[in-house]
Amino acid sequence: MLVMVLILVFAAFAKPAEGSTGLWPVLFASKWYVTAALLAALGLMLKKWFQGYERTMWVESTWGFMKQIFPLLGAGVLVAGFMLGRPGHEALIPGHWVESLVGGNSLGANLFASVAGALMYFATLTEVPILQGLLGAGMGKGPALALLLAGPALSLPNMLVIGGVLGVKKTAVFCTIIVILSTIAGLIYGALAG
Repeated sequence: MLVMVLILVFAAFAKPAEGSTGLWPVLFASKWYVTAALLAALGLMLKKWFQGYERTMWVESTWGFMKQIFPLLGAGVLVAGFMLGRPGHEALIPGHWVESLVGGNSLGANLFASVAGALMYFATLTEVPILQGLLGAGMGKGPALALLLAGPALSLPNMLVIGGVLGVKKTAVFCTIIVILSTIAGLIYGALAG
């Protein structure tokens, strides 16, 4: 599992700030070599741990999930592009609306983003293009994290199902905890990220 986490970390490693010295620029310069080595190590582990038919089933399952997720991701990117545009270009939703609701790093902006995220339904991976569009339209970094944390954790259908199992009071407490902690995390991150 550590190898898979390291693959994700190195593959997503962002470019350090201009003029940075030390370990980060070196890691960034070699990130694809490290990622390739980790992928090779993962391939060897998979070959050793699994039988031939298990590897075939795994590839078929992965392909099936990809066929399920890719259309949703494509639709999410398309909708986010039409609704939110791209950085520097207005779209159907004006940037000043986004900036007035979730711009900056105020308590209200983070709380609004957390509540909106809790009520939205995010299909797998569609939150990334939606957030990219919102950030380009003026959303603050703190509210973006609050939305990203509350969105996958809650949704209106999710709340209804949890309410049917746990009851209304426990569901309300669960949802409140998610919204409050997402808001706090957004405030902290927004203060740190500037």
